[in-house]
Amino acid sequence: MVSPQLLSAALSLRRGEGPRVGGERIALLEALDELGSIRAAAARVGLSYKAAWDAVQTLNNLFETPLVIARAGGRQGGAAQLAPAGHAVVAAFHRVELELAAAMDRLERGVAGVPADDIGRLFWSLGMQTSARNALRGTVTHITDGAVNAEVSLAVADGVEIVAIVTRESVSALRLAVGQPAIALIKSSFVVLAKGDGLVTSARNHIGGVVSRRLDGPVSSEITLDIADGKTLTATITHESAEAMGLTEGERVTALIKAPHVILAVE
Repeated sequence: MVSPQLLSAALSLRRGEGPRVGGERIALLEALDELGSIRAAAARVGLSYKAAWDAVQTLNNLFETPLVIARAGGRQGGAAQLAPAGHAVVAAFHRVELELAAAMDRLERGVAGVPADDIGRLFWSLGMQTSARNALRGTVTHITDGAVNAEVSLAVADGVEIVAIVTRESVSALRLAVGQPAIALIKSSFVVLAKGDGLVTSARNHIGGVVSRRLDGPVSSEITLDIADGKTLTATITHESAEAMGLTEGERVTALIKAPHVILAVE
């Protein structure tokens, strides 16, 4: 007999071709809405302050408009409030949860008697996990084809484009085309920071931003930039470099990223 607890579902919500949001991040959004503090919300849902802040940045980067209006620092460890888009996502998630619970109940009755080993094969989900610190959603604006490689431009915010060089085979496999959504993945160690105007470098991507957070470690410093429309870009540089550049919150800098260091992904 199939156990009544055999079937369960973890809801992952998306709108159209947009990013997925699961229950853990919804819980964080709800805690932020109630407490108005990233640190307090992190404690409630069992995350470190850094993990909660990173989750907020990820959500804001992956959605067209920010879900959370947040700022680092302060006595409360980072103030935050839900933007209208954040409230809409939370409400939609819970509406779908109710429908899913009813559907799972009907489905469980329908598959009673199916061998336990086979039930898992009836359900599958697609997702993306990456070690890249930066994941920026955007829209393909231009593709320049070459003999072996192609140059793909991705608009990730108002006035901000990221250029990637990938193989022609990758363009075909990912079905990249102008107007299609894609995600730019960039390791934080691939982001070089520079100050001053009139920079001439071989890096294809020059992205201006304002330092919104600096997190220092014994050897390295993690520098987060606000680049536009609530989107952020994080660089990991040596602590010595951060000190030499005098990087503080509010400082305007330029992020330099080589096009081959940008990985493109689709859902």
